Amino acid sequence: MTLGKSALVVGGSRGLGLELVKQLAQRGLEVFATVRSTPGDEHFPAGVKVIPNVDLAVEGASGDALEKGLGGAKVDTVIISAGYFTTDTLETLDWAEHLKMFTTCCIGPAFLASRLSKIDAIRPGGKVFFVTTEGGSITLRTADEGGGNYGHHASKAGANMIGKLLALDLAKKGVTVVNIHPGFMRTEMTKNVGFDEAWDSGGAVEPSVAATSLLDFAEKVTEKDSGKFWAPRGPGDVGQAENVLGKDLPTPLELPW
Repeated sequence: MTLGKSALVVGGSRGLGLELVKQLAQRGLEVFATVRSTPGDEHFPAGVKVIPNVDLAVEGASGDALEKGLGGAKVDTVIISAGYFTTDTLETLDWAEHLKMFTTCCIGPAFLASRLSKIDAIRPGGKVFFVTTEGGSITLRTADEGGGNYGHHASKAGANMIGKLLALDLAKKGVTVVNIHPGFMRTEMTKNVGFDEAWDSGGAVEPSVAATSLLDFAEKVTEKDSGKFWAPRGPGDVGQAENVLGKDLPTPLELPW
C-alpha cells in the first residue's frame, strides 16, 4: 500500500500539519489542506487546495465547509493533525480550556470523519491517520511521571478511542485507520506550554523531521495495522517506554492504549 494520489490534511496551516502538506506535495500527491480562518496561501506549495474555515472546536466540526471545499473530490489519505494543548494541575483545572481540548482533539475529529464517510470522500483502500500522542496512553502514565495535564492526556486518550472505533467501522469500506504518536517536536505549541525547556533533553525534533518519519511509515501501513497505535520514530521520546515496556524496543514501536 502507498499513500495514493491525493491527500487531505486537517490542520495544515502550521507546525507538523504544514510540513505534512509540503512533503505530500513534494511526493507528487494532490493535496487538500484545511485552515481555521481565511489566510493567504503564500506558504503553501503551488497546487495545494486550501479549504478555509474548518474549525474542529465548533459544533459539527465545520463539516459543511469541508464538504464544500472538497467539491466532490475523493482522497486516498487523510491525516487529522489539528490539535490544542494547555497545561493544568489538579488545582488549576479550567473548564473552557478542557472543552476546547476535547472538542479539537477528540469530538471534532469524530464528527469530521463521520462527514467524510457519509459523502464517501475516502476511496476504498484509503488510509486515515489520527495524530494523537503517547500522552493518550493510559498504560504509559506512571508514578515516576506524575499526574497533571488532565485535559491533554484525557482528550488524547479519547482521540485514541475514536481512532480505534473508526478502524472497526471504516473497515467495512476498505479504509485503514491508524493512530500516530509523531514524536516530541520543536513547535509553537510545545513552546507555548513551556516544554521548550525539555527540547534538548527530550530529543525534540523539527516538524519537518517528524513529518518525514510519519509519511515514510504511513506508506508502509497495511490493513493489518488498522486500529493500532504507533510511534514511527520509536521509543526515544516516549518518556516512560522503557519503564513500562522494557528495553531494546523496536522502531517503529506499537504503543499500548
